[in-house]
Amino acid sequence: MKTSKNNFLTRKLTTHLLLPFIGITTGFLSSCSTDFSGKVRPSILPSPTVKETQNQSSRPLTPTAEDNNFVVEVVEKVEPAVVQINTSRTIRTQVPQLPDTLNDPFFRRFFGETVPTQPQERVVRGLGSGFVIDPNGRILTNAHVVNDADTVTVSFSDGLTVEGKVLGKDSVSDVAVVQIPGNNLPAVEIANPDSAKPGQWAIAIGNPLGLQQTVTVGVISAINRSLNLSTRPSSYIQTDAAINPGNSGGPLLNARGQVIGVNTAIIQGAEGIGFAIPIDTAQRIAQQLITQGKVEYPYLGLQMLTLTPQVKQRINNYPNSNVRILADQGILIVRVIPNSPAARIGLRPGDVIQTINNQPVTTSEGVQQILEKNGLNNLQIQVLRNAQNLQFTVQPEPLPSPNNIQS
Repeated sequence: MKTSKNNFLTRKLTTHLLLPFIGITTGFLSSCSTDFSGKVRPSILPSPTVKETQNQSSRPLTPTAEDNNFVVEVVEKVEPAVVQINTSRTIRTQVPQLPDTLNDPFFRRFFGETVPTQPQERVVRGLGSGFVIDPNGRILTNAHVVNDADTVTVSFSDGLTVEGKVLGKDSVSDVAVVQIPGNNLPAVEIANPDSAKPGQWAIAIGNPLGLQQTVTVGVISAINRSLNLSTRPSSYIQTDAAINPGNSGGPLLNARGQVIGVNTAIIQGAEGIGFAIPIDTAQRIAQQLITQGKVEYPYLGLQMLTLTPQVKQRINNYPNSNVRILADQGILIVRVIPNSPAARIGLRPGDVIQTINNQPVTTSEGVQQILEKNGLNNLQIQVLRNAQNLQFTVQPEPLPSPNNIQS
């Protein structure tokens, strides 16, 4: 393959890595963590003061039939299983000792006593949400809620507060499992993984900004969204139900009170755009964390791009290129990482993936979903190379650390 072709493919096209993203600036929801130096203060924000106003409506204050809508029923059903998660970790900073000269009382008269000579400590406190997935005390939440925490405290809506232990966390998916003592605890009901559809009702319960058991309502805005969050691989549920810092790890529910996702991220500066990890993805990762203590992601070593008529035209019109795209749709391989599984079986830049495991693929997000569900099992990949259809069998490897991926 000519160097000019490779340079063009890597320089002119917007590439999608094996873990495809879209260019959206997003942020974790538990960014309300606070540093406290010296004296430790509560991390829960005080409740806002609400002024009493005179009721000028003639409507009776007793409940009426229309007040008991489906949202009320969902909250009554799920709220006992939703928890607030408070974390804390102590950061110690070792301050160098003063030279003996500066310890002299003569110099102290000029420099004062402001330079510390002992280690300094500060406490970082965080706040998030979670929900019980097992009556025996297993709680699902976000990895960034409990990351590096020294202590984890779990509080229920009825006032019960217990210490928790992190069974496992995965920063790639942002899923974590916390264990608390107890049995017969209230647990959520899990929705069918294929039941989430755009336009359906979406209800979020969590602890935004320390306001416990807050309920917000909206709809599912979209499904199968990909986010530009480091290497997070999952497709996400987008919702316009109000999501704020502190909602991290809380459940996103359907109208039946079943969990469809785990709230995890927002777009900074936007309103009504929040994201949740689909519950089937979160459950699968949680199970691996419980049984294996880690999560392995399938890695092929490809940079890919969804093929469009515009991309096809630009490549075919590029002078001095040996690549000729004949397919109208599919996944264009832009780059093959050296010594990767894809390189070893002979995939090349310019190949257009048509099917994986006999499933047609037209978007890089679709490829990623197949890879996630397939795990480390063999894959059958059909590609179109110029005018030739080729079939490959590839064994994915566990995703290596960034330092071990060759450029």
